[in-house]
Amino acid sequence: MKLFQRTLLLMFALCCFLQLRAQQPRPIKTRILFLLDASGSMYAKLENDSRINVAKRLLAQTIDSIAGQKNVEIALRVYGHTSPPTARNCKDTRLEVPFRPNNFEEVKKRVQGITPKGTTLIAHSLLQASYDFPTEPYTRNVIILITDGLEECQGDPCAVSEALQSKGVILKPFIIGIGSTEEFKKAFECVGRYYDATTEKGFADALNIVVSQALNNTTAQVNLLDVFSKPTETNVNMSFYDMNSGKLMYNYMHTINERGVPDTVQLDPVFRYRLVVNTIPPVVKENIDVTPGKHTIIGVDAPQGELQVKVEGLTNYTNLQFIVRKHNQQQTLHVQDASVKEKYLVGKYDVEVLCLPRMVFPGIKVDQSYTTTIQLPQPGKLIVNCQLQDYYADVYQMVRNELTWVCKLPVERRNHQLIIQPGEYKIIYRAKGASRSNNTFERSFKVESGQAANILLK
Repeated sequence: MKLFQRTLLLMFALCCFLQLRAQQPRPIKTRILFLLDASGSMYAKLENDSRINVAKRLLAQTIDSIAGQKNVEIALRVYGHTSPPTARNCKDTRLEVPFRPNNFEEVKKRVQGITPKGTTLIAHSLLQASYDFPTEPYTRNVIILITDGLEECQGDPCAVSEALQSKGVILKPFIIGIGSTEEFKKAFECVGRYYDATTEKGFADALNIVVSQALNNTTAQVNLLDVFSKPTETNVNMSFYDMNSGKLMYNYMHTINERGVPDTVQLDPVFRYRLVVNTIPPVVKENIDVTPGKHTIIGVDAPQGELQVKVEGLTNYTNLQFIVRKHNQQQTLHVQDASVKEKYLVGKYDVEVLCLPRMVFPGIKVDQSYTTTIQLPQPGKLIVNCQLQDYYADVYQMVRNELTWVCKLPVERRNHQLIIQPGEYKIIYRAKGASRSNNTFERSFKVESGQAANILLK
């Protein structure tokens, strides 16, 4: 018996362990490809040494700092190093060290053996680099391009980079421009995030910043501002999308903590974000950058008030709903249940209540932190009994001596009960077999709140 109990306990413990493991998020692997310019111009001076020697020295230091990180793999691709400049070889790019675990020393050794020779082919190298990353889920594919020259092979680095990002192959590349000019910087802004390296210290700082962004998340808070520019709005989901690929990256339900401050969220600083705050209607903020190592505050105007429809007295409505649209616009924002409060951005809305007859309230104003209530009168009931075998019948409301169509009575039924708003009405009907228009008949009636109107069609 004891052995059986012990076995049950062990099985229970194993099940709990496996469930806990299943609930834990799978760690994300970061793959960093160093794309190194080894064209002939890399022999030019950067302060007291050549650009290539500075790049080799700082890359070695950077690789050493990465080597102890978990879930990180690196690789090395070089261009312009196998053909002389006279050959103008626009295919001169090669993956020197592929991605694999613990290849840090191999990459350092291969970097030291690089000899600059030829031309600058950035677009083709970026395209080839996209094939260097293994196809595997739960990874972040990062390219760090180190270059001192502009494209020389009539390629379009911007178009290649944008295409790879939009397909989700790579994240937005980092570019470190050595000895760059303003023209140089402008040429690369569309390729990725650009950093100047006009001195060795500037190069080292840029590498540190880039690697920090590639490896670390950072913190941010979203301030949902009311009409007084105070961060008081909360309890709404926020969706963060990658601006380039459109991929959904994060969902956070906005929270204000016990100190009355919007809660802190974790964001990957590699991305530039489009934020959608899922209010009614949504609020969108684009081109959001977060700085690694710093707490970023993102302000979004999202002032809100509440809207509801109430019916006076007792009612037989079982599921009364209403449509909400922006004032003078046709698009439906929301279909809301009556007697339920819902938040909307401050502004004017058109409300269409799906009762019989439908009631439209244009230009309803929603104010900050205030509940706007549309009050409907208590409805009555229309009871229709039909002695005709087959017929056509429609209900109309009399509005300022004009008929307004309300609904059609289903011909397959002989008895009808409708919950209907107070007012003056007519039923206009004709037997289906009647062959003349003068066989059309009318029944006028009045509906009062909380009362039933009985109509006989014969």
